[in-house]
Amino acid sequence: MIHAYSELYLNDAQKTLATMFDYIVYDCEYNIDWFADLFVKSGYARQFGRGNPAIISGMSGVELANRVIEYAYNNPIYIPATQPIDRTPEYWAGWTLADYQWYSCYSFYHIFDRIKMSEITDMYGIYHEMDIFQFRETMDSLMDIHFKETNLKKIRAANGISQRELSALSGVSLRSIQMYEQRKNNIDRAEGRILYRLSTALGCQIEDLLEQPNK
Repeated sequence: MIHAYSELYLNDAQKTLATMFDYIVYDCEYNIDWFADLFVKSGYARQFGRGNPAIISGMSGVELANRVIEYAYNNPIYIPATQPIDRTPEYWAGWTLADYQWYSCYSFYHIFDRIKMSEITDMYGIYHEMDIFQFRETMDSLMDIHFKETNLKKIRAANGISQRELSALSGVSLRSIQMYEQRKNNIDRAEGRILYRLSTALGCQIEDLLEQPNK
């Protein structure tokens, strides 16, 4: 099975993400879902998900958290780490989330679009003593439940445009757009020029349109 990046970096990635979420909740006192969304918007989640060694191994969780916070406020605002890092539900959630993202190849954008970070944290009571494979299976099931609409349809709807309008803006045929949104054609196998036209018309990244961007 293809994974998001080399398993050699997985342990570092888990520790970094676990520490980041623990620090954000207990030292910074930020809402975990707000910060997860900011993590994605900052671009660091994309680099992390691709296995950029400078992010997953070259930074501590505290350093990464403060880079994300700096993105939010346009200024470096360093909050010292005073809370001892412990096996809190948030630490466990970050650790297991890093494993699931590596294992599944889903981007953090796609994971958080379907499952909130607080929902993963709430799984701690049931899953923290179980094998990681059981957590992966549960996450797979939750992702499948939320795959009712394609990313193309969700992004188009969020932009407030119809299929016909998107066709006119992108130059992609109306029938093709309908087929992708109905999953009769797999958008992950679409030609690059089609993906480029759609993403440009919608103001998003090509990866945002894909269902399984790293597979």
